[in-house]
Amino acid sequence: MIKVVGIRFRSAGKIYYFDPAELDLKAGMHTIVETARGVEMGTVMTDPKEVSDEEVVQPLKPVIRIATEADEKTAEKNREKEKEAYKICLEKIEKHKLEMKLVDAEYTFDNNKLLFYFTADGRIDFRELVKDLAAVFRTRIELRQIGVRDETKILGGYGICGRQLCCHTFLSEFAPVSIKMAKEQNLSLNPTKISGVCGRLMCCLKNEEDTYEYLNSRLPNVGDYVTTNDGLRGEVSSVNVLRQLVKVLVEVNDEKELHEYHVDELKFKPRRRKENRKNSSENGKLTAEEMKELKALEDRGGKSKIDDAN
Repeated sequence: MIKVVGIRFRSAGKIYYFDPAELDLKAGMHTIVETARGVEMGTVMTDPKEVSDEEVVQPLKPVIRIATEADEKTAEKNREKEKEAYKICLEKIEKHKLEMKLVDAEYTFDNNKLLFYFTADGRIDFRELVKDLAAVFRTRIELRQIGVRDETKILGGYGICGRQLCCHTFLSEFAPVSIKMAKEQNLSLNPTKISGVCGRLMCCLKNEEDTYEYLNSRLPNVGDYVTTNDGLRGEVSSVNVLRQLVKVLVEVNDEKELHEYHVDELKFKPRRRKENRKNSSENGKLTAEEMKELKALEDRGGKSKIDDAN
C-alpha cells in the first residue's frame, strides 16, 4: 500500500496521485506540484489515503508545498496573461491564414510553457506560427490539436436539460458513446435530439445504459409469442421497458384482444437480443445515409488531450 493524495488541475479534470510527504493536506487546499508539463498549482480533491501499488503510476512525485498567498497571486496573474496570449495568438493565426479555431491559452504555473489548444478539420502546418509566438512570449510554446468534446469541456455551456454540461462540471473522462445505446433506450434517432453541444452523442446516454440493458434482457421482443399465467398464448404487441409491462395480442372466444401483463406473469424462451433490432417504427425507416450521419456522431472516448499532467 502507498500513501497518496488526489490532486486536480482544472475543473472536472482527471485526478492524479501525488506523494503527500509530511504535509497536512485536506480536500480543497491548493498545492504546488511538479508534473510532466512543469510546476503546476492544483487543488486537493481527496485527503491523503492508502491505495494499492497497482493504482499508482510510478515514479510518484511529491507535493512541493501548500500554496501560499504569493502563489495564489501568481496564479491569478497567469490567468490575466493567458487572456492577452489568446488575443495575440488569434492575430497570428489570422496573419498566417491558418484554418484553425483557437479554443484556449494556458500557462504552466512557473511560466515555463505556454500551451494553445485549437480545433481543425485536418492537420495544420503551424511551424511558422510557433516561431512567431516564441518570439513574442520568449518561452516554450506548444500547440495542441483537440477534439470537439475537449473543446466543449473547456468552454462549457448548458445542455438541453437546462443544466451545465456534465463534461465541464464533473465528468473527468469521456466514455465511449454509441448509437446502440440510444436504440437500447428506445430514443428517437433524430441527431438533433440525441447529440450534445459538441455535436457528438450526449454523454448521458451512457449513464443509464447498464440499467436499460438489464431491463431489456428480461423482456421478450415485439413479435415474439408468449404464454400468459392464465394459460393464453399470444403475440407481443409492445413493451414498456421501465414499467416491465408487456402488451400481448391474445385470442379470447375467437376474438383478438390486447391484454397487458407484467413480465413476471409471462412465460417465454429468452434469447439473445439483436443489436440492430427495431425499437420503434421510426428506427425502421432510417435510410443508409441517415445511419451514416448517426454513426458520425459516435465517439469511442479515450484520453483527453487537455488533461495530461503526468
